[in-house]
Amino acid sequence: MKTYRIGGATVNQTPLDWAGNIHRLKEVLKQARKEQVDLLVFPELSVTGYGCEDLFLSHWLPQKAMDLLPELIQETAGLFTTFNLPVRHKGVLYNCAVVVQNQKLLGIYAKQFMALDGVHYEPRWFQPWPIGVIETFSWGELQCEIGDLTFQFGPWHLGIEICEDAWRGDERPAYRLARKEVNMIINPSASHFAMQKTIERIDLVEQTSRDFNCTYVYANLLGNEAGRMIYDGEILIAHQGQLCLRNELLSFQPSQLCWFDLSPETVVVDKEKKVAEVVSKADEFPQACGLALFDYLRKSKTKGFTLSLSGGADSATCAIMVAEMVRRGIADLGKLCFLASLGRTDLSDQDEKSILSHLLYTAYQATSNSSETTRNAAENLAQSIGSTFYEWNIDDQVKANTQTIERALGRKLTWETDDLALQNIQSRSRSPIIWMLTNVMGTLLLTTSNRSEGDVGYATMDGDTSGSLAPIASVDKSFIRAWLKYAEVELGYKGLAAINALAPTAELRPGATDQTDEKDLMPYDLMVAIERKAIQEHQSPLEVYQSLLEEKLTSEEDLKAHIRTFFQLWSRNQWKRERLAPAFHLDDFNVDPRTWCRFPILSAGFIEELEVL
Repeated sequence: MKTYRIGGATVNQTPLDWAGNIHRLKEVLKQARKEQVDLLVFPELSVTGYGCEDLFLSHWLPQKAMDLLPELIQETAGLFTTFNLPVRHKGVLYNCAVVVQNQKLLGIYAKQFMALDGVHYEPRWFQPWPIGVIETFSWGELQCEIGDLTFQFGPWHLGIEICEDAWRGDERPAYRLARKEVNMIINPSASHFAMQKTIERIDLVEQTSRDFNCTYVYANLLGNEAGRMIYDGEILIAHQGQLCLRNELLSFQPSQLCWFDLSPETVVVDKEKKVAEVVSKADEFPQACGLALFDYLRKSKTKGFTLSLSGGADSATCAIMVAEMVRRGIADLGKLCFLASLGRTDLSDQDEKSILSHLLYTAYQATSNSSETTRNAAENLAQSIGSTFYEWNIDDQVKANTQTIERALGRKLTWETDDLALQNIQSRSRSPIIWMLTNVMGTLLLTTSNRSEGDVGYATMDGDTSGSLAPIASVDKSFIRAWLKYAEVELGYKGLAAINALAPTAELRPGATDQTDEKDLMPYDLMVAIERKAIQEHQSPLEVYQSLLEEKLTSEEDLKAHIRTFFQLWSRNQWKRERLAPAFHLDDFNVDPRTWCRFPILSAGFIEELEVL
């Protein structure tokens, strides 16, 4: 039987970038025709971008997307494909795949299940299409069917699942498609990145093709589309239980096209497979964060980043991520294309470290409580990666602020009576000067908050939380500390050695107190364990205690005390989480109230639940 070239494509799109979005789709279509692809799957909502948020509630945005369809359809000579966009039908908005073959509109499949978990709020914008219903859709002078449709493509009877459709277990469309004797399912997706999530996707695609004896083609969006969500651009093709194709993820390229030659009767031979290996979580982290920073920088049209480099783990991680952005971006795109994407062709004669010196400005802001150890650690790291490094002392600013409030109160502030205020004023005094450097350089200020600090409010609002972007705020401190050791050894960042040797500390109390984060709070590993149960799994204090008791992480009384501390600090610090800078979604959950985790700003703080504990 004749084989067909089955392709998947990913594109890095941006909301409201109509010209750019259409251009990237056309470029892929042009490449597909050149490579004689017969069927091509694009990602979900790749005409508009998935992250349009409440713009989907407007009438004009879906209409404009529809108005752009004709010029895309003209590019489909010899191709079977879908253009994925919002479609308004009878006054209701649906998430759709417009199916086209050889410049002819065949019909419109409408998504049947809306994602409403974690970071997704699709029912706010889209209505699910009723199962089994097919209606007539009118668009100008053109009419076609819309709804629960299947299509014929050569020897394939083809059905569609759009992203969430495929994750609904026994309810998913694939079961009904099987009864219709469909032997190919395509899946345009906008599935957000989370570390190691690819393993679930591979299993879904492979298992579906086995269970339903079909060919399954999956294509996901790429890049940091709209600010928070990252898409890895995964393309998967499986045939009757065998994974035939998987691309390398998190490309800096604006698009990728991959294909595999198949017929319904193909018996896949191992040597024909094009399957990229799954990389470790430790390598996914810098890949995803580096790409997200690159897209954020170029889409915001900003010159670079500024970072208050403390000599600690969090700011070091942020610095390394910018270095990884440069290293991976140049390796993927080439130096000239990388710099052109950022509007920095003026740096084309520079080497990698020199380029970084123009994209990352770091500063060590010392007080009398800062140590020479952290100062040297910060400078060594900056020198080793090539960032521009500054240092200054803020004792005069701290002293002036302290004296002002002392005169107003008519008394001296002391560490015995005013510990928190005296700590926080140091952190807040750093904010104006690092913001000034940021403004002078025309850059974006990175804030170094991690998820563990967000959990318990271990951060000074308008101090160390100051910034435009919080790149690591969705990953926990234990992961960060382990990853920095990996980066030192496996990625060659030798400048991390001194930082990896230090216990995390805010360095805001006089040195004799031997302040560390874990003394102030609890062991980070234990905090992560409590967080997983309490926040990700939504357990009560008593349920958390019962769950963790079996793991014997600490004594029963210490476990109770740490659980009590966690829930009390969590509930009283929601207002801080509401004000943290936008963060990338990198892990399987986060505590950003604008994406994954909503919690009341005011509550009773688990009083009765903690009494039960």
